Amino acid sequence: MTTSLYELSVASYIQALGAVTGYLNKGAVHAADKGIDLSSIVETRLYPDMLPFSFQMHSVVHHSRGAIEGIREGVFGPPQNLAELDYAGFQDLIQQTHSDLKALSADSINEMAGKTVIFKLGSNEIPFTAENFVLSFSLPNVYFHAATGYDMLRMQGTPIGKRDFMGSLRIGV
Repeated sequence: MTTSLYELSVASYIQALGAVTGYLNKGAVHAADKGIDLSSIVETRLYPDMLPFSFQMHSVVHHSRGAIEGIREGVFGPPQNLAELDYAGFQDLIQQTHSDLKALSADSINEMAGKTVIFKLGSNEIPFTAENFVLSFSLPNVYFHAATGYDMLRMQGTPIGKRDFMGSLRIGV
């Protein structure tokens, strides 16, 4: 059985974004119940030298929807010009990204299989095939930033668990 570029990328991003949507919603309910200021969550850091919750949420979007745009364009780089959003703004951004990806057709993604994607960081350029870009760069980043956001909410006492992080499983034969 062959796994398509769509299944590797978009289907995985949709699962992750659905999970992030779910844990953000639970985080908002928990904050309201416990009197936690949502703006403090947006600025939460796991450690002083680590980027805040806001960056984690932007990065989930950048390494999912932005990765697909990068594959289309043949070039991908770090996130730029990140909008300052409140917690509800991140809920909307994640939900919109989830919807945008769900609207993509498998054919439109699969036709980009084998395409070259260059990751640019300053003067450094790293060439990937679309598949290797997704598997070795994009997905690990989505999962890292989604897990870090999850950890920050869990640190605040949000009642979430592994099942919340996993999202809707792609079951069937």
